[in-house]
Amino acid sequence: MGDTVKKDESGLWETVKVIIQALLIAVVVRTVLFQPFNIPSGSLIPTLLIGDYLFVSKYAYGYSRYSIPFGPPLFSGRIFGSEPKRGDIAVFKLPKDNSTDYIKRVVGLPGDKIQVIGGVLHINGKPVQRERVEDYKTSDLYGRTVSVPQYKETFPEGTSHYVIERDGDRGYWDNTEVYTVLPGHYFMMGDNRDNSTDSRDEANVGEVPAENLVGRAEIIFFSIDEGASLWRPWEWPSHIRWNRMFERIR
Repeated sequence: MGDTVKKDESGLWETVKVIIQALLIAVVVRTVLFQPFNIPSGSLIPTLLIGDYLFVSKYAYGYSRYSIPFGPPLFSGRIFGSEPKRGDIAVFKLPKDNSTDYIKRVVGLPGDKIQVIGGVLHINGKPVQRERVEDYKTSDLYGRTVSVPQYKETFPEGTSHYVIERDGDRGYWDNTEVYTVLPGHYFMMGDNRDNSTDSRDEANVGEVPAENLVGRAEIIFFSIDEGASLWRPWEWPSHIRWNRMFERIR
């Protein structure tokens, strides 16, 4: 009987050790390598859609306190840091509360002058090249399907991506002042230019300090239609966006 109790206790302890080791590995992976995120809003349409699930590389920009779960103030600044490139899609902690996760595209680097004139993004006084392409189908404020202007935008460095102008070139943020990006800060914008709360809105977002960067969006590992649930797997066959699975994010 005594041997049976000892074996049971030993087996329980082994199970506890396995669970602890698994949790430690998960924390290390989430802190050092990759963190999963899902997209709850349409601010980066057409690049990212509501219902996309993606991995963000934590090592891409080095590490700050916000690389660690719950953001404990163990150190300031970044270690092993490297600067984001213009065109990266980055996750960051909202500067206003340092806790809410936001995801946008990096359009302005430290020292840049950023302005939007008639819907056209200007960097350091020069318009960013944009080419009109086929209209994009999306939803309006009332949930109706509408076709909106879509453009291929090419940054001075040569990287390209697609943006949409739901309100044409007459949206609220389609004509702005000149923003001069502070040292150690980045200017972020959504690809859904008329439906994105981003660095143009200084009251709610503003420029993002380098310390607030969490990581770079890398790949979509799962995608499901807006309104469907990840937790109702019986809906997956008809709602999974198979064409977006394992798509690199650019």
